[in-house]
Amino acid sequence: MMNNAYFINSVRFALLVLVQVLVFNRLNFFGFINPMVYILFLYWFPIKENRSLFILSSFLLGFCIDLFSDTMALHAAATVTIAYIRPTIMRFVFGVNYEFQSFKLSNSTRAQQITFLALLIIAHHLIFFTLEIFNLSNLLLILKKVVFTGIATLILCLLFGSLFSAKKE
Repeated sequence: MMNNAYFINSVRFALLVLVQVLVFNRLNFFGFINPMVYILFLYWFPIKENRSLFILSSFLLGFCIDLFSDTMALHAAATVTIAYIRPTIMRFVFGVNYEFQSFKLSNSTRAQQITFLALLIIAHHLIFFTLEIFNLSNLLLILKKVVFTGIATLILCLLFGSLFSAKKE
């Protein structure tokens, strides 16, 4: 019998890949803004889960997006890097609180959640667009893409997060 958490993460994985590939890869706001909402998988993945499994599933997520987007492993490189540095980002945002067994992302403040998501998005986009452009003489172009695509991604991720939150009020 499959564990409930594994089932939920598998469904999230499949749905985020489908939504990214079928909807958001086709959007092209202002000619260069393509939101990357699949980052929500990295945000929603359970904190106390096996880290090797998290890095492997992050690689598979990026690889699936790369297969459909024809981006030569850029998404895979960015998602694996984010999976690797996520504990550092969490320690920065939440302090040592996240290392306790009882810590849940839903129990933290909304400002901490948004800060955590925004740092994941900024780091992902910085890695992705630096590898995509691969020329530091175009630093302003990289920063422009990181900022504007990051803002669009953050807004859509917050909308998806509030739409699909399991929190009962």
